[in-house]
Amino acid sequence: MRRFGEFTRIACVAAAVSFVSAVSPRLRADTALSLPAQVGEKIFADRSLSASGQLACATCHDPAHGYASPNGLAVQLGGPSMSLPGTRAVPSLRYKEFTPPYADVADNPDGVSNPGPGGGFTWDGRAATLADQAQIPLLAPNEMANVSEADVVNKLQNAAYADLFRAAFGSDVFGSPSLAFQSALDALQAYQLEDSDFHPYSSKFDLYLGNKIGGDLTDSERRGAGVFADPNKGNCFACHFAGPGVNGSSDLFTDFTYAALGLPRNPEIPANAAPSYNDLGICGRPDHPLPDSAQYCGLFKVPTLRNVATRKVFFHNGKLKSLRDVLRFYNTRDTNPELWYPTVNGVVQKFDDLPPQYQANIDTQAPLDGRPAGSEPPMSEQDLDDLEAFLETLTDADLVTQPSPPQAVPAFGNRGAPLQVFLLALLSAAILSVGWRGATPVR
Repeated sequence: MRRFGEFTRIACVAAAVSFVSAVSPRLRADTALSLPAQVGEKIFADRSLSASGQLACATCHDPAHGYASPNGLAVQLGGPSMSLPGTRAVPSLRYKEFTPPYADVADNPDGVSNPGPGGGFTWDGRAATLADQAQIPLLAPNEMANVSEADVVNKLQNAAYADLFRAAFGSDVFGSPSLAFQSALDALQAYQLEDSDFHPYSSKFDLYLGNKIGGDLTDSERRGAGVFADPNKGNCFACHFAGPGVNGSSDLFTDFTYAALGLPRNPEIPANAAPSYNDLGICGRPDHPLPDSAQYCGLFKVPTLRNVATRKVFFHNGKLKSLRDVLRFYNTRDTNPELWYPTVNGVVQKFDDLPPQYQANIDTQAPLDGRPAGSEPPMSEQDLDDLEAFLETLTDADLVTQPSPPQAVPAFGNRGAPLQVFLLALLSAAILSVGWRGATPVR
């Protein structure tokens, strides 16, 4: 567990404030896609690339839902007959462009926290790049279920866009199945990196950062920003870092780290019907075998909070189905564990989805700080209302279903710098706090 002292937490937020003047608004216009990216766009939507003929990348990563799941299922079905369930919830593919490759010891973008596991794609970081990640569903037996790379290439060679593929990667690209397969993966990566629909930065919060019309925050949203930053309440900022990050990023609301939260077991996942089955996160990867990787068991990726209010399932196991439930879990996991875990013979089976020998890995930062059952939760109902309101400002414009409330609080001054105001508010919250806790256990 990393812990911030008074000086370091002030320095962290002050550094973010000093960075503001160098940040320009990122409400970016679309630009023409390169030929590889155009191929990637075709592949992303092509159901014929699956063994069933019914599953494309876009089926699970639906553009109409921010490239996340279009339904409330904990896991999706795939395979040759679309009958084989997955084992993890589908994450959104938006805002992945700055994600670094995984490392066991990665510097935290906040600049002061202890290094630990960070970066990578998928819930356990096993894919180093978007291209590497794309390979997984194409070949997974319970997803697109192609039997080999050559199987994928044969389908690509017969696709309506085969000539576009040749134009992008060479007229003889299909002469080498391995080259053609890698080219397809590169195309999917290019598409996700180049198309601004994967990273539009079009939310109300982005309007706020850019001092644009429509970006004024309501009283509730502003209070929610305070709860987000308050180390004695939400403490969201400790993991969902909103300052300058890696590779020139900022305002991504993730620090790319990993945490074990002790989530309840989800019986909706068929694999969980076997008592001996546990999804152990990083230590379940082939390159992190037990017992040497026991310190990584239960750790899963900290996702971005952008578009979090639009998601239909949450966390790696899809156990929780609404943002409000997520906030309530953070607020009452320890004070009212009976709300989240089964009770057997009068005993709450807390952390029932992580074997006891790995429960020491569970993060103890506030608000999940192990406070006694029956004690007062760290956030009031008003705090939860306000925090939810603030998180809704992170929803991109194409996913907003209702206009923002008309009442608003203007930015500081007629032409104030809203991000500076926001980060200074975080600084004020930090100064008033007793202690700031970090995002990941010591590893």
